[in-house]
Order: sequence, then structure tokens, then C-alpha cells
Amino acid sequence: MEPENLLLDEFVLSLARSEHPRVCFVPTASGDAEGYVARFYRAFATLDCRPTDLPLFQRTTSDLASIVLAQDVIYVGGGSTANLLAIWRAHGLDRILRRAWKQGIVLSGVSAGMNCWFEESVTDSFDLGQLAPLRDGLGLLKGSSCPHFDGEPQRRPAFRRLVGANELADGWAADDGAALVFTGENLTEVVASRPDVSAYRVQ
Repeated sequence: MEPENLLLDEFVLSLARSEHPRVCFVPTASGDAEGYVARFYRAFATLDCRPTDLPLFQRTTSDLASIVLAQDVIYVGGGSTANLLAIWRAHGLDRILRRAWKQGIVLSGVSAGMNCWFEESVTDSFDLGQLAPLRDGLGLLKGSSCPHFDGEPQRRPAFRRLVGANELADGWAADDGAALVFTGENLTEVVASRPDVSAYRVQ
């Protein structure tokens, strides 16, 4: 999200179990947008890693598991959370990612790539002008999530309203430039790429 500030990307790579980690970009939420994939390669080519990407709209392999489980880091891009989840399930990628998580592969992402790991989230997948609850995430992490807490004016009030009305479970929110770090199911730290951003518990 911040092409001139790769601190969070560097941090994600530092969590890997390899000094020269293999990192796979999953651009499903954007419809495998070519420009988005190109931006990923431009950013990660400057870092000490081995980047690759995993398209699903025009699959290039029949064995998704062998690709995913060979990675050190999975990096999920933004876009439509609802579409991402539906397409992953159609291809069986949801089950493979759960295996990756259990094997200790770092799972990460931005926007929809944050939402997907939780049970629930707030999303604009159904109407770009309207935020709504989505309750069928992968469920690796308990509760709900909200990215862009400071980056989009309606995110903060919408998430607080939905949690307050019990339309979403209690959850976590992150400003743009902030990241929540979970070990297993437990939050262990919050990191940020600049000093004026935060993450929040909303209940």
C-alpha cells in the first residue's frame, strides 16, 4: 500500500523461517489484476526474498498445494473479500491455506488480505458505497476485523456501529500502515510503518 515505505513488507519477511524467504503474492481479491501483480514484483524485487505469484482466474498449475506449502510467506492482496473467499473455496485453496498456517508458514495481507483470516469482517464487497458485515471468513482468527480504520472515513463509525449492534463479533481494527501480529490465535504485537498510526480492540 505504501510503495515508498516498505517497512511493513520487510517486517513480514523477517517473520519467515528462512534468511532468503520465498514469498507468494495471492491477488485473487483484485481478480488477479496484472497491474497489482506488477506492483508486488516491483516492491519485493528490492527486498531479500524470492517472489512469486499464484493466479486463480487463469490457473497455471493443477497442484496448488505444492506451490503454497513450499512458501515461507503468503501475501494476500486487497480487493473484494467476498469474491476472494468464494474463489478460494471453489479451488480448495482455503483448505490448503489452513494447512500452511498449521505448518508455520507466515500468512499476511492487506485490506481483503487482512479480512480473510478472521471469522467476520466489515467489507465494501457488495456495494462500494456501503460497508456491510461479512460473516464467513476462513476463521483462523477469532472475531471480526476492519482494515483502513483511518484511511476511509466510514470505516471507523461503521465498524463501531456493527460491533455495538452485535451484527459483528468483537474484533480488531488497523489504521493504514499498522499491522496486527498473531502467533497462532493470539495477538502478540502491533507494528507500524510510521509513528502516527495504531491498531485497536473494538468491543
